Amino acid sequence: MGNEGYPTEFPPKLISDMKRAARAIKSARTVSVITHIDADGITAGSIAAETLKRLGKEYSVTFEKKITDEVIERVNSDPCDLVWICDLGSAYMSQFVREGVVVTDHHVPDSKWRSGQSLLDAFTTSHQLNPHLYKVNGSFEVCGAGMTYLLAKTIDPANVDLAYIAVIGAMGDFQDTRESMLVSWNRLILKDAIANGDVSISHTLRYFGRGTRPLTQYIQYGEPAIKGITGDMGACMDLLQMLGIPAYGDNNRKRTWSDLNEVERALLTDELMTRSEEGDRKALFGEMYDIMRYSMDSGLGDAKEFATTLNSCGRYDDAETGARICMGDTGALAEAERNRKDHRKNISVALSYVKDNHLLRRRKYIQYFDAGSSIRETVVGIVAGMILGTSDADPDMPILAFAEAEDGIKVSARAPKSLIDRGLDLSSIMSEAASSVGGMGGGHSVAAGATIPEGKEEVFLDKVEELIGKQISL
Repeated sequence: MGNEGYPTEFPPKLISDMKRAARAIKSARTVSVITHIDADGITAGSIAAETLKRLGKEYSVTFEKKITDEVIERVNSDPCDLVWICDLGSAYMSQFVREGVVVTDHHVPDSKWRSGQSLLDAFTTSHQLNPHLYKVNGSFEVCGAGMTYLLAKTIDPANVDLAYIAVIGAMGDFQDTRESMLVSWNRLILKDAIANGDVSISHTLRYFGRGTRPLTQYIQYGEPAIKGITGDMGACMDLLQMLGIPAYGDNNRKRTWSDLNEVERALLTDELMTRSEEGDRKALFGEMYDIMRYSMDSGLGDAKEFATTLNSCGRYDDAETGARICMGDTGALAEAERNRKDHRKNISVALSYVKDNHLLRRRKYIQYFDAGSSIRETVVGIVAGMILGTSDADPDMPILAFAEAEDGIKVSARAPKSLIDRGLDLSSIMSEAASSVGGMGGGHSVAAGATIPEGKEEVFLDKVEELIGKQISL
């Protein structure tokens, strides 16, 4: 495990492309920033906004769930000198025909776009900074916030103090999952954040809620699951008692993982590692990242928890609050906490809804469920990913989820790493299958999405199965 085999420096072509894009931004008087609503998008948009603020530019920030025909038209007709699109846009580059577009994204790019050219025979000044163009995988080697940070640092090296925000974006995009640590370009950005004193590495259990969940819940809801422990509050309490680790501290306050001393952490770690499946131990123990400017019990001291707070804002139409936090407005924390509580409640209700109503269906190559209007389109992908990790789902099959959206049917797709390693690419499948029914799609190999017309679900599923069959023999 480690960063071995991944790039340890940035390629010259990226550096030269970054410099050209930086010059375009510096020369613009007015800039319109368009960014995604998830943690990666919120952090990316915040980095762009802070960079423009420091340059003294006139700018605005707009958060979008996805690129639609309406958004494309708005980009092309925007009166600003330049439009900076973060964590979105790469899949639609050939449709941006205006002068002055900069895209910092990590999703699979539009194959019809070439540098400096949009529509055939129509020359435009556009800049796409995407890791896939440099043979680097945007699913786990760098995120949208990371690409935005690299441009911000190119614009002004003093923007190194924004590196920690990109680390939060990477964690929110689960880019640490593959190796239980950040690697490749993410690692280089992490080094910037550490050198600037904003982040430190903890080698620890990788359960969620180190500073915010009571110790028993920290163990009870930990992933990966441990047989006889996970989901059983009584078993978790018995485990702590056996190890002689008090669940309560001074004033009868429930202790958290961060409250334990080194001996207690070592005892609990060793016991959980011993009881876990051999194949799960890499995911159970690894790196976690501490955000030094916040206490661990604030919900922002752990990069993963910080990202979850941002996700809870974006998924409930309040991405602006998440951006305020990223830009240092701690007064937004109370609003974010309300979003976080709603997010936890809605995810729990959604999971129960799928399970209690036996919605999960299986085909030859896929499993899927249709949530209709009962689960928000902004969280149905999170729910699908969580279901894939439960005993209700087949761990060796991709999962698709449908939910009603304003502009049609939202489709979210997730796949296990084992299939990605064997050649499955959900991004190309979602793009081609959606196009075949008059929709739009794209994303990453492991996680992708689409929007399709209502009533086309079965035809879409047929096409997905056909494409999976061509890519891989399951």
